[in-house]
Amino acid sequence: MRPFSLTLPAIIMTSAALTLAGGLPLLASSSDHRIETSARSSYNFKVYLKDDNIKVVSAGGAVTLTGTVSQEYHKSLAQETLNGLAGVRSVDNQLVVVGDQPTEHSDKWITMKVKTALTFHKNVSATETEVTTQNGVVTLTGTAGSEAKKELTGAYAMDVEGVTSVRNDLAVAGKPHEGLGEKVDDASITAQIKTSLLFRKSTHSLSTRVRTRDGVVTLHGEARNLAEKDLATKVAEDIKGVKAVHNRMTLRLS
Repeated sequence: MRPFSLTLPAIIMTSAALTLAGGLPLLASSSDHRIETSARSSYNFKVYLKDDNIKVVSAGGAVTLTGTVSQEYHKSLAQETLNGLAGVRSVDNQLVVVGDQPTEHSDKWITMKVKTALTFHKNVSATETEVTTQNGVVTLTGTAGSEAKKELTGAYAMDVEGVTSVRNDLAVAGKPHEGLGEKVDDASITAQIKTSLLFRKSTHSLSTRVRTRDGVVTLHGEARNLAEKDLATKVAEDIKGVKAVHNRMTLRLS
């Protein structure tokens, strides 16, 4: 049997033939289909965005998001989830927030922010914590699995913009809250970390880049001081699905 080889002219002609026959667009279409499927099957889309009306369309890795979401952070969570998927080159976020939204910095707005700040973590429970706000004072009721988790819930609430003080009336009782057993994909973990950092007074202005591989998170960027860097690590470590965090952030020179 004669060895098979292609010369450069033959390669060019073959590529042209594939293009005319629709072969190369088919490859692109396969990659786009994988992106769309991965988005819909991601943890964030199945758990946090499941009640929203989101359409994901990819063309050559350029993704367009259309439809409606019920909360502002759902819009950014969807975009960050797509940004973390392999093959995505850009995301055009055309999602529209529908329904009555609380006035910025109002008590209802603060309550929503606190609930969001509790959402993604392993050691606190957003579903078992009731949040009310009056004149910037947040009251937490419900149950926590331990005294440490009660204190952590209060600390997370206190670090939300607009909160002046926290009255922590959580009762320590019952079985510690267990997260869903379903595996959290890397793109969802990255998006949750970015969203969590943005919702905190202490970290929202940090220049942080997040990369996740098999549950292991690496943080890059700048922090103003060591306390901010350590806080970014603690926030990332407490996200569901995270196995380890490597913080390679540098300290910003003043």
